[in-house]
Amino acid sequence: MNIIKIYEKYHIPQQLQIHMLRVAACANLIIDNWQGNEIDKDAIIRVLLLHDTGNMAKIQDNPDNDKEFLNVRKQYIDKFGTDDHKISLEIGRNEGLSDYELQLMEKKESKRNEEIMNASSYEIKICAYCDERVSPEGVDSIKARLEDAKRRYKGKTNTVWGDEEKANYLIECALKIEEQIMQYCTIKPEKINNDTIEVYIKKLREYDIDISIEVLGTEEQER
Repeated sequence: MNIIKIYEKYHIPQQLQIHMLRVAACANLIIDNWQGNEIDKDAIIRVLLLHDTGNMAKIQDNPDNDKEFLNVRKQYIDKFGTDDHKISLEIGRNEGLSDYELQLMEKKESKRNEEIMNASSYEIKICAYCDERVSPEGVDSIKARLEDAKRRYKGKTNTVWGDEEKANYLIECALKIEEQIMQYCTIKPEKINNDTIEVYIKKLREYDIDISIEVLGTEEQER
């Protein structure tokens, strides 16, 4: 199924759609300039096109949200719960991601940057790196993006980013991951930006993912 059709099926807001397309586009740009060992290119793209589909569950209610949006959000919570990460994994599974791709989605979180830095898999490094390069406003440098996360979550106890010492170490790990990727890439980090990924976003809007087995709001089919 076409990725935009999948987004529409799950009622993914436009801002969230463009975020996932940007992250996948950053990876696509790296892939097209990759000179390292062979990597599973399709796995990277498929994971990143779906990696934040569960974020619907954590979008805050506010008076600007219309009744249709609130109804869809309620469906998400009733069906999947409130853990956005688990929801993304469930939707990925429903949309045909392989066990390896689901593992990539699960382990690419920024709180695992030390583990990712020490991993041998460049699929996980690229997935994590590209997600950490993209803010709600667009592509940013890895340091600026994560320094902003550190500021926003400072003092919060429910995330490692609320601990300044831990956050600083995760940023160091992210910069090392960037070095690891760029040693096999023919472009520099600054060449990954909103302008250079635009052509990939257009192409990715036509990307097809395997036929799904579930539609939100309908009875779940047997697997």
